[in-house]
Amino acid sequence: MNQTPSSPIQGNKAVNPCARVFRDPIHFLALGFGSGCAPKAPGTFGTLAAIPLYLLAQPLPLWAYLLLTTIGFIVGIWICDRAARDLGVHDHPAIVWDEVVGYFVTMIAAPAGWLWIVIGFVLFRVFDILKPWPIRRADQRIGGGFGIMFDDLLAAGYAWLVLQALAGLFTTTP
Repeated sequence: MNQTPSSPIQGNKAVNPCARVFRDPIHFLALGFGSGCAPKAPGTFGTLAAIPLYLLAQPLPLWAYLLLTTIGFIVGIWICDRAARDLGVHDHPAIVWDEVVGYFVTMIAAPAGWLWIVIGFVLFRVFDILKPWPIRRADQRIGGGFGIMFDDLLAAGYAWLVLQALAGLFTTTP
């Protein structure tokens, strides 16, 4: 069994989150289509995996984009909870569906263009990694699939606010 450096130890054996990523559709989603199997910075790779999905969703009307993002969050609670239970580790680093949805939240009503895609990516990663108040508190105190999803929702909220403020400063309306 291949082991990633971030594989926690369960009893006497290492938990390999990627052992069934391509055999189990829930793990495939929870591990961000395999991006969570990156040996370093799986959250960053999970967010990168969100970008092509965002590009597909970006042309949708705002109501449809919001509906898709909401469904991704709600379904993500179950997906992340199931993967965490299967792995025996709450919020295993390889579980990155929360980063995918977090990026979608960050990019709600974002201006078009690669610059804004990159700015949204960087902002979300900064807030997700630094976990300013109350993100860190939520991450430590809320368990299960909701806890896995919720701290990234908060990080995305901060990232969205900064992105919208920057967009307001640097874009003009016709």
